[in-house]
Amino acid sequence: MKYRKKPVVIEAFKYGIDDMPEWFKEACRNNIITMISQYAGEARWCEIETLEGTMTANEGDYIIKGVNGEFYPCKPDIFKQTYELVD
Repeated sequence: MKYRKKPVVIEAFKYGIDDMPEWFKEACRNNIITMISQYAGEARWCEIETLEGTMTANEGDYIIKGVNGEFYPCKPDIFKQTYELVD
């Protein structure tokens, strides 16, 4: 049998490139996401508590807020193959 992924609308932004949305800031305040700086200054990567454990998002990776409010990182090439912009 073959299956097609159902269309879903998610929220996402490019970490370290796009402005941080309020849902990301709230997840940081609630310790779901931790921004980490290798040097003094801007965060270089962040760690995200997911259902599969702690995952890392690097600058340029997408951070997704899923349909159930869960958060997870996604590499840009996979994101572009999987999602398209909704107006």
